[in-house]
Amino acid sequence: MRIICKRLRRGDDLLGSIRAIAEQERLDLAVVLSGVGCVTHVRLRDAGGVTVQEVEEPCEIVSLQGTVSTKRCHLHASFSREDLSTIGGHLMEGCTVNTTCELVLGELEDWRCDVEQDAETGYDEIVFVRR
Repeated sequence: MRIICKRLRRGDDLLGSIRAIAEQERLDLAVVLSGVGCVTHVRLRDAGGVTVQEVEEPCEIVSLQGTVSTKRCHLHASFSREDLSTIGGHLMEGCTVNTTCELVLGELEDWRCDVEQDAETGYDEIVFVRR
């Protein structure tokens, strides 16, 4: 496994930056090993795929996980609010890094992914392909 370590900086879009890293590193398939930091704005979608929630306050990233590739980034995140309550869901563009995000990705070198429309779910879903 190749390990990629990046520091995101104030003002960076969390998802947009991860997508840019996937392109820069030519990632066929990677997973988030760790994502620690804080944001000033949270933007998440619910499991139903419709409702987007936004929080405009400093929040800690308490969980960041998912798959990363040049074809698709599918990430879920949890954030701790100022009152220490949490909000979590499908990561959307618009989560703005506050001071930092320390990101560690692990590239799965024996794997790649494709994306196919799934008639059952109605979504473009990942297809894992062993090299």
